[in-house]
Order: sequence, then structure tokens, then C-alpha cells
Amino acid sequence: MKSTPPALAFEAPPPVPASIDKALHLQLSKAGMGLSPISLSLAFADWAMHLAVSPGRQALLGSLGMSLTWQAWVNTLQVETEDDAQDTPVQENDHRFNDDAWKKWPFKALKESFKASDAWWQESARVDGVARHHQHVVNFFSRQWLDALSPSNWPHTNPEVLKKTHESMGQNLLQGHKNYLQDLKEHHKARAIDGPGPLKPLDYEVGKDVAVTPGKVVFRNRLVELIQYTPTTSKVVPEPLLIVPSCIMKYYILDLSPANSMVRYLVGRGYTVFMMSWRNPDASDRDLGMQDYLQMGVMESMAAVKSLTGAPRIHAMGYCLGGTFLSIVAAALGLPKNASRWPYLPELATVTLLASLTDFSEPGELGVFIDDDQIQTLRETMSRTGYMPGRQMGGAFQFLNSRELIWSRQTQRYLLGEDKAGNDMMSWNTDVTRLTERMHSEYLSSLYLDNALASGHYRLGGTGVALMDIKAPMLVVGTVRDHVSPWRSVYKIHLLTDTHTTFILAAGGHNAGIVSEPGHPRRSYQLGSVESGHGWTEPDEWVATAPAFEGSWWEAMDAFLKARSGKPVRPPPFHPDQVLGDAPGDYVQVRYAD
Repeated sequence: MKSTPPALAFEAPPPVPASIDKALHLQLSKAGMGLSPISLSLAFADWAMHLAVSPGRQALLGSLGMSLTWQAWVNTLQVETEDDAQDTPVQENDHRFNDDAWKKWPFKALKESFKASDAWWQESARVDGVARHHQHVVNFFSRQWLDALSPSNWPHTNPEVLKKTHESMGQNLLQGHKNYLQDLKEHHKARAIDGPGPLKPLDYEVGKDVAVTPGKVVFRNRLVELIQYTPTTSKVVPEPLLIVPSCIMKYYILDLSPANSMVRYLVGRGYTVFMMSWRNPDASDRDLGMQDYLQMGVMESMAAVKSLTGAPRIHAMGYCLGGTFLSIVAAALGLPKNASRWPYLPELATVTLLASLTDFSEPGELGVFIDDDQIQTLRETMSRTGYMPGRQMGGAFQFLNSRELIWSRQTQRYLLGEDKAGNDMMSWNTDVTRLTERMHSEYLSSLYLDNALASGHYRLGGTGVALMDIKAPMLVVGTVRDHVSPWRSVYKIHLLTDTHTTFILAAGGHNAGIVSEPGHPRRSYQLGSVESGHGWTEPDEWVATAPAFEGSWWEAMDAFLKARSGKPVRPPPFHPDQVLGDAPGDYVQVRYAD
């Protein structure tokens, strides 16, 4: 009997550790300033390949280039009379070329050539067959590249810099160099700090210059502090007002200096105002997700307001991502079957959403940074720290308006040797916050990529959420120049709900348009309302027909809330045994270097 030879044993090679992949991806991300080079390469490859097989489009772009070049020379040689000296549309929107020297040779030639190049590249980004997201990426980064090459950014081609250099005998460039070295030193000093540390003081100190409306911290958990503000009127509306700020920013954007504090305005108009102050997370909070922010944050704060005041109904207001959170909770509470599930929560008398997206299918410029590969890159970056660094988040928002927030500032500071006087909002903008790893990943995936909220696929505590279930009257505010929450996307709330909706379109951007106190110059807004059962009006049709008003939209907000409030009563008292400290609290004070 023959014996069977033993089978040859082959050992599989050990798997390559995933850490090697992550390390490589991290280096690639650093090389791309936090962006995925793969995502960017795919976008430009898609555009280049479609353009390469489109000879007709190439011919059209060639013809357009010659036409724009000719028009640039015609505009350069044209002598401008006093009657023609009014600002052009480009000058109205582009402050880089406001100086009169840009109207004269040779700087006019530089300006007109730059404008022609900008127009050509905007047209060249549009090629049939290119994926919509890729076309958006190509167009966005082409504009970033052109903005960097603007003649206003260079000392030899900027007439303002040349004039000041001549008048000051170069002192502006010397001061600009000092400013650059100072910024570089502070940057490296901040990067050397691990965790909370002695950062450069804010220009406007929290609790001293901003966030000074008197109040008490009356509730605290791992995620939020709840501030109850001291009443300033003898009577208040019986429904307290809970404000849900965005966790991407410090809450005091709504409580800046006393002159432009929305909180102070509302308290002065007879409201009992409560403000949520989100904790600035660290690595230990990495597993806090969207459900925690909704339930531990928004819902526990609502329960605390009801418990502290005894009010069965409250007004609720959400700003930016805080408004998205509020809309999810409001939709869940609108279902009758959930009344017994959360009996400790108050009824919503009104829901106010400030610059808040609920449909994420068209997120505007922010969509450039969001696709599967970009999110994977973010996940790998956050897995090392447990959070999204505040500096990286702030940098992304600066990138959306780099012309004003990056290039114009650098020209002012490094070439002209000047620094614009800071203000409370600029100081607040440098007070960055982190986002937890899990929440940020879930937020981008479920809302931006999957658009789960608008499609009815989002769940809160196991319950499906549809915005159609919101029963409370709504006040929705968009702003004209919003790069974060484009107003046409904010306006889509009309497609998703069936309740009374008052929509306001305010002048300004994502922050300045919301902080629009009465008396602020050059403020205006449009307003329109629809009832339950309303039909659809396209946003461009709405903006063409909605009545316009001069002044602050805050007054319209006050009228909306008062019309849906009960008879004024005595302010609810503070409960000494539940007071945990004075406003602005502890969570808002935590700062990080990253």
C-alpha cells in the first residue's frame, strides 16, 4: 500500500498593515493641504479627457480666447470720460481693483487681461460629459488659481503698493515683512501647543468684551451647557426661546458686543432666552455621534427648559448646523406616536431656522470638498486624533472666500504694511472649535453624501424622520451671499414641509447677514409667507416678486414670534440650587491650538 505524500504547505504572506496605507494617505493629504489628491486628480482627468475628445469645444474656446483678448485691448485703449467713470459690475463685486490707478495704463491693461483670463477659464471648465461634481471642482480650483495670480497680489503690478512704497520709501514693505515674521512665529508657537494652552489672547475677550449678556448656567452634561439669560422686562412671553447654535462655531456669534447681540435684543423684547453652549471636544469624545448631539444636546436641553420654567410650549431657533439638528428633532416630535415616547419634552410653538440646510443636494461651494474619497481622507486624518481640528475647519471656510479672507488680507498686511482694525466678528472667527470624529463623519456621510434627511431616510433613536411631520409654524432665514448654506438650497424647505412657513432673504453673508441688528447701515430683506397646503414657487420667481423692506429682519422675527405667543407673564425665576455658574459658562472658554 502506497503512502500518500504529504501535501506541500504554503504559508500566505502576512497582510500589509493598514497603518502603512493610512500613513501614506496622511502624507498625500498633507501634500494636498488636507484635500485628497486622488479626488482632485480624478476631477481634472475627467475634464481633460472629455476636452481632449471634443475638437468642436476646443475650437470654440480658441475663438472665445481671441475674442476676449481683443475685447481686453479695446477696453484698455478706450479713454474713460467722467460720464463713464461709474463703477462697472466687476468693480462693484471685486474690491481689488477699486483704486483709480487701475483705470489707467499700464495697470488697466493688467486688469483687463486678468478679467479676460478669468472669463475664459470659467467657460473652459464647462465641458459636456464631465461629472457634475468634477466640473464643480475644476471650476472652483481654477478660480482659486487665478485669484492667486491676480495682479493685485504682487508688489510690481499693484499700483497701490507701488505708490505707497514710493511715498514711504519702502517702509510699508519693511512693516509687511515684520507682520509676516510675526504671523509665522505665532503659527509655529500655536502648532507646538498640545491641547489647551496659552494661546494668543483674542482681540475681544469672551465674557468681558463679547458674550456679556447677563445670565446663569442652569444645566450641564458631557456635551452642552445651557445658559438662561436674566430678564430685563417686567413681563415676558410665556413660551421660552431655546437657541441651538452650530457646534461648528462658538455660540456667541449670536451674543457679540452689546450693540449687535441677538440675545440681548431678544431679552429686551420680552423673551426668556436659553442658549446651548456646545463643549469643545477632545480625543476622549471621539465616539460621540450625531445621535448624541441630537439627544444629549438638543433634546436634553429642551427637557431642561421645560423643567426649569414649567412651560409646556417653547419657541426653538437653530443656526446653521444647529438648525439642521433642530429640524430633525422637530420632525420626530411632530409624529403623534412619539408623544408618549418623549413626554418630558415640550411642544414646539414655532421653529426658526437661520441659514440652515435641510436639503443637501446643492450645498454650494462647500460641495467641492465632499465626495467619497474626500470623506475617506478626513476619516483617516481624524482617526489619529479623534476629532476634526478647528484650524482645518476654519481654513476650509476661508478657502470658500479666499479672495477676501486670504489674498486681500495678505496684500493689506504684507505688501501695504497695514492691518484693518479688527472687530468682534473677526475675533470670534479665530476662536475655532473641533468636531468629534464620529459625529463629523456621520454628518457628512448621511446628510451631504446620502441626503438622508430630505429623502426621509434619516432616523432619530430608531424612528424614521420626515420633515413633512413638522407641525409648528416655521420662520426660515437665508442670506444673499451665503457660501456655506446657499439661500436657494435653504429655500427648498418649502418642498419638504407642509406647515405655515415665513421665508426671509436677508442682505449679507452666512454670518454678517444673520448678525443684522436694528440700526445697522445698508441692511434690507425680502419676506414672504405661505400656509399649509401651499404650492411650489421657484426661488428665482420668489425673489422677483417678494416685497422688500429696509432695515433689520430681526424686527420681522420679533413680530413672527409675538404673533404666536401667549399673553405676557412674570419672568420665570432662577432656581438657586440649579445655578451652576455665571454666563458665558466654562465650555465656551476652552480653546485649542489646532
